Amino acid sequence: MDKEHSAGGIIFEGGNVLLILARNLKGEKVWTFPKGHLEPGETPEQAAVREVAEETGWACEIKSDLCRAEYSFIRDGRQVHKDVRWFLVKRVGGNGVPATPDEVFGMKWLPLAEAGRELVYRSDQEIVELLRKI
Repeated sequence: MDKEHSAGGIIFEGGNVLLILARNLKGEKVWTFPKGHLEPGETPEQAAVREVAEETGWACEIKSDLCRAEYSFIRDGRQVHKDVRWFLVKRVGGNGVPATPDEVFGMKWLPLAEAGRELVYRSDQEIVELLRKI
């Protein structure tokens, strides 16, 4: 089984959360949160800030650790176990234009109730539930 380590950042401001439109393994476009793999020598915090900047165009800093998600899936016939460290981040600069237009096809700010209806991954739904308690 392959293991992957990723990190992501949640921008949650004024009751709204930022979602990105990205492709899943089947090539379908789905609403989710910005995240990505840790680069060699990178901490989860550094990866989360980098991925948010690349995928949303917003420079951010970590506000707090939010949660860890773990799940498995099949890619190219191999089982992959993935763990994702999620952080609550706040915007400190940037222009809101993704640096990865080939990976991010849209962005939108939504209230938590609407975000919960748009998100398809169970771990993303769990993040919305955590945000409701903040």
